[in-house]
Amino acid sequence: MSQHQKFRHRKRLQAVDGVIAAVFSALKQTSKQETQSYSKLLEKYNRFPKEKEMTPKNKYTIFNRTESGYRKSVHRFPKWTKVSKRVNPEFF
Repeated sequence: MSQHQKFRHRKRLQAVDGVIAAVFSALKQTSKQETQSYSKLLEKYNRFPKEKEMTPKNKYTIFNRTESGYRKSVHRFPKWTKVSKRVNPEFF
């Protein structure tokens, strides 16, 4: 990926982090009864790494079982600007 693509990709990741943080803070303000119905969403929030927590390997490549080395550059993934692929398979 070019330097400019990486810059824009980081900005998109940061924008997604901002939206997730806003949703999470809004859910925290709801009552406890409603929070129980959002428990799966909260689990995903805790498992979803932030842009700063991700290594460059995970930011710019994704898991692909058909590639040699099992990694593929993120810009070769269809709709890479629209879909967030932050979580890799377990133990990879």
